[in-house]
Amino acid sequence: MQTYNIHEAKTNLSRLIEEAARGNAFIIAKAGKPMVKVLPLSQEERGGVGRLGFLKGQIFTPDDFDTLGASEILELFEGRTR
Repeated sequence: MQTYNIHEAKTNLSRLIEEAARGNAFIIAKAGKPMVKVLPLSQEERGGVGRLGFLKGQIFTPDDFDTLGASEILELFEGRTR
């Protein structure tokens, strides 16, 4: 894993961020002492792809979903009441 001093990291921040986003983690040091490790975010942390299906197995759609309330809706359109 590559180590950069603070000045070098500040000078090359955009390039280093792109490298980290590609999966190349690195360390920033101060006076030769490692201070922080920069790691890429996972897909879930980025909030990008991966949200589709996040409730899979937790909610269910009834088989008759497309006809639920059909008679009540028809009554409203025809002006009838119960």
